[in-house]
Amino acid sequence: MLAYSNLKKAVPVVCAGAMLLSLPAVEGQDVRQAITGKWIINEQLSDDTDDQVAEALEAGGERDSRGFFNRKEDFYRGGPPEQELYDRISYDDVLSIDYTEPEFRFAYADDYVRVFHTDGRRRRSTANDFYTEGGQDWSSANWEGGALVVEARPRDGGFTVETYTLEADGNRLRIEMLIQPDTFREPINLVRVFDRNNQIP
Repeated sequence: MLAYSNLKKAVPVVCAGAMLLSLPAVEGQDVRQAITGKWIINEQLSDDTDDQVAEALEAGGERDSRGFFNRKEDFYRGGPPEQELYDRISYDDVLSIDYTEPEFRFAYADDYVRVFHTDGRRRRSTANDFYTEGGQDWSSANWEGGALVVEARPRDGGFTVETYTLEADGNRLRIEMLIQPDTFREPINLVRVFDRNNQIP
């Protein structure tokens, strides 16, 4: 994703909240369990990822590479393997969440899996093992009130902050993302909204 190697590295400013012992309930459920399940993108309520990438590029003094007439879907998707995590969280249309305290498993398309914890430990966040260089992706999470805040360090040296909250009586998942690839001068700000869908296999 977003292979702009000539862009300057931004200095990350990431905040992590302390884990809370008591969390709000969604229709009688603890939010820690209510967030689990299978989710599918709601395109009408979500930002267009390519538009948000273009906005970040332009804010950093670069040009939107799509041009006026080129509006191919997922235009900015793709790039070096160390940026795959960015693609998964910003483009994939399905997300499956499993949680057994303190471990989360987020599964995306093509069997891409992130595993991370809410107890402060760090762990690699992809199940794809074929990389031999460049380090590893990792993610960690904290509960902040009724929100799950996930911080990730992809292998390119950038970072993400993702805030997951439930809406519509627990049937809608809102994700607010700050995505800072190593090569971007300005972060990508993106909101994606998913609907609960138990029909996904």
